[in-house]
Amino acid sequence: MTQKQPVVTYRELTAADHAAVIELGNRVHGDNYLTEENLADYVERGQLNGVNLNWLAFVDGELAGIRLTFAPGKWDIDDYCTPSKWPVAPEQMCYFKCAAVAEISRGLGVGRGLLERSTAAAQELGCKAGLAHIWMQSPNNSAYSYFTRCGGEMINEHPDRWYELSVHGGYHCPVCDGICHCTAGEMILRFDT
Repeated sequence: MTQKQPVVTYRELTAADHAAVIELGNRVHGDNYLTEENLADYVERGQLNGVNLNWLAFVDGELAGIRLTFAPGKWDIDDYCTPSKWPVAPEQMCYFKCAAVAEISRGLGVGRGLLERSTAAAQELGCKAGLAHIWMQSPNNSAYSYFTRCGGEMINEHPDRWYELSVHGGYHCPVCDGICHCTAGEMILRFDT
C-alpha cells in the first residue's frame, strides 16, 4: 500500500487568516510572539502598491506555514542592523520578519516555497535583497540551517535580540523559558543569485 503524498498549496495572507496565523506563530516561536495588535501592523507593513509579501502554506488544506515579510521602506533600521555591511541600499531591501512551519509539515519544502513567493513579490517592488534576523537558538538550529540553504549570508550576530520584547512585551521564549537571551543572526539573502 503506497502512502498518499501530501498536497502543498500557497496563497497570500488575508484578514480571515489572523487567528490561525497567530496560533501557529506562537506554537513555533513562543507565547505572545504574535498578537492581534502586532500581526495587524505586520500585515500592513507587508503590503505596498497592491503587492502582498505575506504568504501562507497549507498541507492537505490545513495551515502549515507562514511567511511575514515587510516591504521596502516599511521596516525600521534599529540597533540590531548593520547597514554598512549590506550589499544594497535599504530602499532596495525587504525585511523577512517571521517564518513558522508546523512541525508535522517540516521536510516538505514549505519554508522554501514561502520564501520564494515572498521574494518574488519583493522583486516586483524593486528589491534586490532581503534582511532577516535568524533565531540562532531555534531547535536543532533549524532556522539558520534553512536560511543558509536558501542562500542567506551571515552579516553579524546580535545577542539578546528579543530581550526587550520578553521583558516589556510579554513574549515568552520557549528556549530561555521566559526572559529571552537568544542571539539573532543578521542575514542577507541576495535575489540575483
